[in-house]
Amino acid sequence: MSTGLASQISDDVKSAMRAHDKIRLGTLRLLQAAIKQKAVDERIEPDDAMIIAIIEKQAKQRRESIVAFESAGRTELAAQESAELDILKEFLPQGASPEEITAAIAAAIAQTQDKGLQGGAAMGAVMGQLKTALAGRADMAAVSAQVRSQLNG
Repeated sequence: MSTGLASQISDDVKSAMRAHDKIRLGTLRLLQAAIKQKAVDERIEPDDAMIIAIIEKQAKQRRESIVAFESAGRTELAAQESAELDILKEFLPQGASPEEITAAIAAAIAQTQDKGLQGGAAMGAVMGQLKTALAGRADMAAVSAQVRSQLNG
């Protein structure tokens, strides 16, 4: 893990160890393990973009766990997952503004319509463009819902 983001995570693990911050240390170690697993599985050295995708996946898992724990009345576990989510968010790029997301969606839809694509093909093309444009900066599930409503409406 020699990329900038990977070394930053490694440095933060060391800092968490020195500070005896168990939640931060555990979260970062799980993140390092996920990055290492990806590197082993694909036999590559993950770059920052791939690491951001891994962090997004971990953050999504935390969000889903928070909802599940809150609906089950397990507030202490939901609070722990929320703390872990906050730690993961530190490594994600600054989020895109709603106006920026709306503009990116409009541009992608216009470009797709110029190609004459409709239905599922249009949805796939638009989401493909937005995934690269908004990588790590927006909740892609929410963006997908926005795109679907605009394409169908």
